[in-house]
Amino acid sequence: MKYPEVTTHIVKWLNQHLVQSAQKGFVIGISGGIDSAVTSTLCALTGAPTLIVSMPIKQHAPEYHRAQEHCLWLKQKFSNVETQELNLDTVWMAIETAFTPISTHALVMANSRSRLRMLTLYAFAGSRSFLVAGTGNKIEDFGIGFFTKYGDGGVDISPIADLFKSEVYALGRHLQICNSILSAKPTDGLFADGRTDEDQIGATYDELEWAMKHASNIKPEEYTERQRAVLEIYRQRHNQNAHKMKPIPVCSIPQHLKT
Repeated sequence: MKYPEVTTHIVKWLNQHLVQSAQKGFVIGISGGIDSAVTSTLCALTGAPTLIVSMPIKQHAPEYHRAQEHCLWLKQKFSNVETQELNLDTVWMAIETAFTPISTHALVMANSRSRLRMLTLYAFAGSRSFLVAGTGNKIEDFGIGFFTKYGDGGVDISPIADLFKSEVYALGRHLQICNSILSAKPTDGLFADGRTDEDQIGATYDELEWAMKHASNIKPEEYTERQRAVLEIYRQRHNQNAHKMKPIPVCSIPQHLKT
């Protein structure tokens, strides 16, 4: 892949959508991971006002420090970048209290964190007439649905959603993203213990990319035991999360019932 040309293409695409939407800039939530680092850098390269928001919620320390390092790097490199840290611990504690009947459900609470951050980003976006830029990659958004519906999946534009994770890393190296981010294991930042994406999914992104490309193969005997296991993980998650990746079903009323 020609990463200088890919960079130019995405930056041009971002500027086109900014003009078409009649908005003034971009807002991106930063997590300390490669996807948000690359997305925020691409938005900064447009030259348009770009707001980078860090939203720690009882955050795992290494994630928080990587996010701060990236914010500092962006501000030093781009004059159009503004950073904002909004600690959501107090708000989160109130939500935990209100959600007492279901607060022991770890996944429900993790998704609620993501939705709180979405609410925050849209508050900033609305106050400035900005677009919320999504940070999902191809595997997450169209492969296994590894995102929160109306959380990190609630965005206006998705500049890297046609790139596999390996391609995002390669683009990050081209953009000279901080080494601490490039070398960190991917994590969604929704659990205080810092569990990685691989811990949650049971497969690496490289394995999932392979599975996405081979999911239609109907001859599993051609694969190793591990490859068959990864295909099962991929297919199971793809099917379970299909509702996230498809348009909301609309009940169409027959015309003869309307007249």
